[in-house]
Parts: sequence; C-alpha cells; structure tokens
Amino acid sequence: MSGNLILAVLVLYPFAGALLSYVIGSRKEVARDFFADFIVISEFIITLVIFALNYGSGGAVSFYNCEIAGICGLGFHFTMEGFRLAYSLIAAFMWMMTVILSREYMKRHENKNRFYFFMLATLGATMGVFLSADLFTLFIFFEIMSFTSYVWVAQEENAAALRSAATYLTVAVFGGLVMLMGIFILYHELGTLNMDEIYMLAGLYPNKTLLYAAGVCLLTGFGAKAGAFPLHIWLPKAHPVAPAPASALLSGILTKTGIFGVLIVSCDMFLHDAAWGALILGIGVVTMFGGALLAVFSVDLKRTLACSSMSQIGFILVGIGMQGLLGEENMLAAHGTLTHMVNHSMIKLVLFMAAGVIFMNIHALDLNEIRGFGRKKPLLMFAFLVGALAIAGIPGFGGYVSKTLLHESIVEYGGEGLMKAIEAVFLLSGGMTLAYMSKLFMAVFIEKNNDAAKQAKYDGMKKYMNAESAFALTVSAMVLFVWGLFPHVFMDGAARLGEAFMRYGAPEGTERAVAYYSFGNLKGALISIALGVLIYFLVIRTLLMDKEKREYTDAWPKWLDMENLIYRPVLLTFLPAVCGIVSRIADSAVDIIVVTLRKSFYKDSPLPRERREGNIVSDIIGKIMNAFKWLRNRLWGRRRPRATDFAHFAAAKNEELQESFMIIQRSLSFGLLMFGIGLTLTLIYIILI
Repeated sequence: MSGNLILAVLVLYPFAGALLSYVIGSRKEVARDFFADFIVISEFIITLVIFALNYGSGGAVSFYNCEIAGICGLGFHFTMEGFRLAYSLIAAFMWMMTVILSREYMKRHENKNRFYFFMLATLGATMGVFLSADLFTLFIFFEIMSFTSYVWVAQEENAAALRSAATYLTVAVFGGLVMLMGIFILYHELGTLNMDEIYMLAGLYPNKTLLYAAGVCLLTGFGAKAGAFPLHIWLPKAHPVAPAPASALLSGILTKTGIFGVLIVSCDMFLHDAAWGALILGIGVVTMFGGALLAVFSVDLKRTLACSSMSQIGFILVGIGMQGLLGEENMLAAHGTLTHMVNHSMIKLVLFMAAGVIFMNIHALDLNEIRGFGRKKPLLMFAFLVGALAIAGIPGFGGYVSKTLLHESIVEYGGEGLMKAIEAVFLLSGGMTLAYMSKLFMAVFIEKNNDAAKQAKYDGMKKYMNAESAFALTVSAMVLFVWGLFPHVFMDGAARLGEAFMRYGAPEGTERAVAYYSFGNLKGALISIALGVLIYFLVIRTLLMDKEKREYTDAWPKWLDMENLIYRPVLLTFLPAVCGIVSRIADSAVDIIVVTLRKSFYKDSPLPRERREGNIVSDIIGKIMNAFKWLRNRLWGRRRPRATDFAHFAAAKNEELQESFMIIQRSLSFGLLMFGIGLTLTLIYIILI
C-alpha cells in the first residue's frame, strides 16, 4: 500500500465495523447499536477533520492519493479533491444521522443484526465509489454497493419487499453488465482507466464513434443507479418497502453515486461536447417531468418522495447537459449541478427521516391513513416544512438557489423553439414540486383525519420519538435551514469545490457572484410558485380528491406501469422465449450437422472381421472369466454349475461405459463449440476494429 493511508481507512474502516457489529450483535443488541453509532460518528469526525485541514480560501483543496496494489491485477486507486471531499463529508453525515435514527426505528423489526451489517458495509462501498481514481476501482465498489443495498430493500421479506428488491437487483445487475462492456471498450481504445488520463487521451482520440459507444454503455450503468428514465422503475417500488433510514440513503446518496459516474463520463470523456450534452439534457428533461407527474398522482408518502427523487435527479441531469451545451461558459450550470446535488441529498435526509417517524408510530404511509398525524407536533412539522420549502424552490431556502442557477444556465444558452420548451418544462416541473409537497404537508400537518377517534389518538401522541431520533431529525433540518440562509457563504463555497472535478475554470476576472434575489432571478421562481398553486388547487384538490368521502384518490392508471407493461413481459417472457428458441435451434443444428457428417463423409466403414459385440479387451476379459467358470464347474461347483456367459457380460458393461463417456463427451463438446463460436466472434470484432 502506498500514498495517503487515510483514504484506505475511510473505505475499509466501515467494512471492518460491519463485521464486528455483526459479531457483537449476535451476543448483545444494545452493545451493537452503540458500536454502530461509534463507527459512523468516528467516520464522520475523520472526514470532517480532513475537510477542515484542506478547505482553504477560495475553496482550494489539496490532493490525496492512495494505491493498494495486487488486487484483481489492476489494484485499487483512491484519490481526494474538492468534489470527492465534499461528497464524502455529506455521505458520512447522512450515515451518522440515519444510524442514530435506526436505533428507535428498527426496535421492533426482525433481522436487525443483518440490517446494521449491510448498513455499515454499504457505507464503505459508497466511500469507495466517491474516492475512486479509476473506473476499475469505481466498478468494483459500485457493484458491492448494489448488492449490499439490495438487502435494505428486501429487509422486511414480505411479498412486496422481495418483488421490489428483485426489480432493484435486476436493474443494478443489468446496468453493471452494460457498464462493464463500456469499461472494456474504453480500456481497449485508450489503454487506461485512470480518470485523469482518460480526460487527456479522450480529447485527442480520433474515433469518436467508439468513445460514444463506451459512453452510452457507462451512462446506462450509472443512469440506472441514479434513477434516470427509462431505468427509473426501481425508485417508486424500492422506497415504500425499505426502512426509512435506508430510503433516505437510497435517495440522498446512492442515486448520487450514479450522478458521480455520469459526471465522470461527461466531464472526462466528453468535456464541452454539445452532442453528448444534448443527450444528457434530453434524458434529464424526461426524468424531471416524469418524476414530478408521478409524484402529483401518488397517495403514498414515501412513494411520493421517491418519485420526487426521480424528478430532482432530472433537474441535476439538466445541469450536466447544459454544461456540455454551454462549453467553456458553463459556470452557472456547473455550480447549479453540484449545489442541487447537495441540496437534494440533505433534503431527502430530512424528509425521509420525518416519514420514518410517522411510520414507526402508526405503521402506515397512505395519506388518508396518516392524515392529521402531525397537527400537534411542532418539531416534526418544522423539520418537514424546511425540507418541503427547500425542495419546492421557495426563496430563502437552498433549493431556490440551485434551481435558479440551473434555470439561468438555460436562459444563458438562449435559443428559440426547443430550448424555450425545455425552459417551460423546467418551470412547470418546479411548480409540480410545490404542488405535491403542499399535498403532503397539508395532509399530514393541517387537515384532520376523517376518523375522529383516530385523530384524537394522533393528537394524544406526545412522546412520538425518543431523544436520539429528535436529535438526528432536528440537527439535519437545522443544517439544511442554515445552509439555505447564507448561499454566498456555504453554497458558493461548495460549488467552487467541484470546479476541478467538473473541469470548469472561468477565465480570470470573468467569475462573478450571482445576485440570487434580483428580480430577474426571482421571476423564474415566482412563475413556478404560481404554477404550483394552480396545480394544487385545480388538479390535486379538484380532480384527485373524492369530495364526498373527502379522501385522496389514486387516479394513476394501474396498467400504466412501465415495469409490468414493458420490462417484465420483455425480460421475463419474451426474451427468455426467444433465447430458448435460438438455443434449441443451435442445439438441434449441431446434432443435425454431426449426424449428416456421420452418414456421409465420415460414414463408418465395415471392418473385415467385425465383432458381434464388445471389443478386444472385453472379449479377452470375458474369455478368461469363462475359463475360470469352466474350471469351477468341473472341480468344486459341479452341484451348482454357473451358466453365465462372461464374454457377453463384459461386452454389456463395456457398452454402458462407452455410453456414459459419449454423454459426457457430447455435452463437453457442445460447451466447447459454443465457447469457440463466442471466442471467434470476439476475435473477429477485435481484428475488424
């Protein structure tokens, strides 16, 4: 091991903690809970100390590097600069708060030991992703993270959880395999997987077609984890069934590992590439609007927050796309991308923890069931309100600042027609965000439950969370609140941390502080707010509510589910059937070819003295045994002579042995034949390109 050991500690320390916590938990659960708290708190303190030592004036951050050689041939390579440092700190903070909340939330759940083990293991894998210096290291920890976080989704082990976990794992494995294909192409073409070297070589590489092919493969893998359309299907399914602390991390951090990968592809392989930027922008617009639309129709608290995550990921992708389109003049888009990533991470930490507090008290998520729960709970109301106002882009909160930067990047690009339509969808999606967050806040904290007895029960819950949970929720909400109050101090500083990673460097003298609260910038937010008010009253309160029953209705068509409509029929029915037919044809074709050759060119010629049965070895053994039989029958076995023909017996056994060998040989030959065909096609591909 060489370089700065501290980077390896940040990655490997949680894995060691996971193993020890499992051992401790098998003996005493209380000790395990305190030990898990110690691991995440110490991980946060280590990261915070590194941040304090390396954050200087102007956001300058010194570099760390670490190499662990001899692992899987290529070894692991870790590095740290501004962006990686910022997101390592955010990840450590979010894990600390969710693990503290987990003590009360998981108190009555089964398999707590397993939950804590995979909670800590996923922290190590996530740190490995954010600190990776090359795509090989990133891929290894990315896949570890996918499999460890799968257990979060399957934690409850009921039918809904297992089905959602299967969807999550399927998307993760599919994305990982396609990503691996892109890594192979990239390594073959550029000869390196180091991110800095890719940046230097990709700009000089003449064959853009192959780089685009590799980029699309990598985008598929990273986009699947980010929850980008059309591989978003796991998001609305996984969050409602996963424990709330896990949902906060799935939404707030694990989706950002996907965004981290998209940024690597966009800023290292296709820096200032307008065509690539247009592709990312298009995916972002569809993801942004689609997630918001699903959230407007949802009547489940955590599902609404999950669809909201999909929409906010779309906003971030819009920022990445605008970086490509704006080229070297992409300061607004670059700053908006990073600040909205941080905003969304912190917002979803607060909102999902608040949702967890609600669920652990009444074990329900349907808005009609939880309606009125928070009416007399000011602390819970404050935390949820801060998250809701921030994500809705209300001036004075962090979400307003990052969305303003993203919106202004679209305005700065200019153009008519399509770009105007994209700006309109951007503002409309922002309005829909305000509408569905208003729905959640009004249902939980303002309206009364239709069942008076249930409302009285809710109002009587004075001790609805313990001191540790209150600490985690309150501190997270206060950090989010203060973060948004002073954008030039905190958010501009954080944005500068990402400049080196995003390859952004403004010409000297051109960078300027954005006047976030000028009328021009406020105008976009006011348009979104006005649209949000209209959508809330004209759509949610009018069309999506049963006025007679005074209930929220689930009006989204059941058949319009991409997983059930497209993915499961195609992946589980159509493709297996097609592959089965192709495999049967291939199997039969080999048999037909072999039989044809045996009947024609390789037809057996008759032997001059062909044996009736057996071969020379079985014949000799049979004759020897027949001689012993004759001698026995003449001397001591005359009363019970044996009539067995051992020549026939040996021939029969030889036939059985030959048949067994033939079965083994044919199956092995078929496997070798298929391997040979695949190897031949691979060699042809390498030769031709």
